[in-house]
Amino acid sequence: MCRKTPQQTVPPARRQPGRFLSWLRHPARAAAVLRLALQRGGGVAGVARKAYRLYRREGLAGVRLGFGKVASAAQSGRNDYAEWVRRYGTLDDAQRTRLRAGLQGFALQPLISVVLPVFDPPLAFLEQAIESVRAQIYPHWELCIADDASTNPGVRELLERYRSQDSRIRVVYRARNGHIAASTNSALALARGEFVALFDHDDLLAEHALWWIAEAINRQPDVGLVYSDEDKVDAANRRFDPNFKPDLNPELLLAQNMVCHLGVYRTALVQELGGFREGFNGAQDHDLALRVIEQLAPQQVVHIPKVLYHWRAISGSTALDAGEKNYAAEAGRRAVREHLARKGVAAEVLAAPEVPSMNRVRFTRPSPLPLVSILIPTRDRADLLGMCLDSLFARSSYASFEVIIVDNGSTEEATRQLFARLPPERVRVLRDDRPFNFSALNNRAAAMARGSILCLMNNDIEILTPDWLEEMVSFAIRDEIGCVGARLWYPDGRLQHAGCILGVGGVASHAHRHVQRGHAGYFGRALLHQSFSAVTAACLVVRRDVFEQVGGMEEQLAVAFNDIDFCLKVRAAGYRNVWTPYAEMVHHESATRGDDHAPEKLARFSAEIAFMQQRWGAQLQNDPAYNPNLTAYDEDFSYAWPPR
Repeated sequence: MCRKTPQQTVPPARRQPGRFLSWLRHPARAAAVLRLALQRGGGVAGVARKAYRLYRREGLAGVRLGFGKVASAAQSGRNDYAEWVRRYGTLDDAQRTRLRAGLQGFALQPLISVVLPVFDPPLAFLEQAIESVRAQIYPHWELCIADDASTNPGVRELLERYRSQDSRIRVVYRARNGHIAASTNSALALARGEFVALFDHDDLLAEHALWWIAEAINRQPDVGLVYSDEDKVDAANRRFDPNFKPDLNPELLLAQNMVCHLGVYRTALVQELGGFREGFNGAQDHDLALRVIEQLAPQQVVHIPKVLYHWRAISGSTALDAGEKNYAAEAGRRAVREHLARKGVAAEVLAAPEVPSMNRVRFTRPSPLPLVSILIPTRDRADLLGMCLDSLFARSSYASFEVIIVDNGSTEEATRQLFARLPPERVRVLRDDRPFNFSALNNRAAAMARGSILCLMNNDIEILTPDWLEEMVSFAIRDEIGCVGARLWYPDGRLQHAGCILGVGGVASHAHRHVQRGHAGYFGRALLHQSFSAVTAACLVVRRDVFEQVGGMEEQLAVAFNDIDFCLKVRAAGYRNVWTPYAEMVHHESATRGDDHAPEKLARFSAEIAFMQQRWGAQLQNDPAYNPNLTAYDEDFSYAWPPR
């Protein structure tokens, strides 16, 4: 239900005819787009028919969006980060002037202490690091350096030269090497600023990094942690591999250090917590982020969706290969275990099976297991429903569940025979002959459910992992969690669902759709548990009290987007929606549906798009689990041209 063909239209706020027409001014680009359109559309006649349908259904905006998707796919360099940086990631003199002028509007201009532990870096890189601080557009900073007993005398010479040249640079020399946590604490002891920014000895700050930090502090004066997007630089300072991050995502933070660089913390809070803990070297910043976030409300953690930090990637660097420092992964798991223990959460923290440098948290299963009511709307197709039920009963290790089938007008003898052989103590069949309405059918089944947990399931789901329900329930029973989604595969082994991204295609679509099994996705996100704004109701687990609190599913959305709407209602009620890759199923998607291009279905689909845009508006264009530097035209986490 995340995404239905035909393609959704783009909301009015996103319509940009200038960008649409700009392709026509570049003959080579236009030719590439035309070739791809003809290939995808079945020749000239096919393209014309599709364009006409889009125009009839969605107007010129729909045609623009369809063109935009093809144009994006045809842009062979759409993941050319060097070109992206040239266009959108490099300041010009006019932008610098505007930023400097903007300083006058900052009511708060706090001193920011850049904390820099140093141990035997290449001198050229250290010099570049220091110069990147000195080049900051924001003027209210100090650089606090702790040399961790470097063996190269050139390090001290370089540091002394800078200290003598610039009174904002303060240096302390440790007598003994104490490693990263101890040396960072030594630098932290020099800090006089209200905020501290963490910086490594061979990395680079973007020249406007501290300006944007100050801007965030002015927007949210009680902020405790600010973090930004980041990329990597090679030895020649060529930028690559940007990490365009989501806003604070607690389940992803358990799996990986999503804060990382640039991280800026309120100094008093870091000092109250005792600074960096020794014994967590390699993950000391992940450990600090977890401890700090425990003390903050969600709005006190601010994400800046701009690349403000350039992480040096050279041989032996974690930036180049997390496997270079296996001790860091182990330290990170200890940090997560202790974080959960401090919160009173019983869980195992393991290496993520498909990406061992990251984590899987397996929450302790409740005892006794709560009853789960599995709700399955269906109409005939006994072959699919039989497969679904056989896999449920044969493969599920969770014993405490009932199945409620809502029969929406089945007429075939095979379906009647299937119903007759179902065990009545485990399965109930409700008859509902109204026109198909996925929301109404699920609402009726939920009203009849005996379980404290509901599982909405399509009749074309095939269970793969035996403990799928234990996994999903272990999230759903947590007070702060609303909906829980599963990892769904197409029958051919490609990924169908790994969470839903708002705004992609106009309303929402599936993250990482069509990637092959084993593909990590964007920074591991196809393989890690995390929060999403929405998950698909092809298999969705939620507590019954949450379902009832938000009024169940919206019956004005009969087919499309009812799950997106439901998840957004749950989020608006204060819960987080979560996707887990450890509950796996095959989704034989839409095998029971007819032609989506029939006129009455096109009219219904258009009305459902309009409903979503009216109800959720700007939220569809600003997904906190995504990033405005990533495309709204596809599910592949490629770059946005330009950023939104």
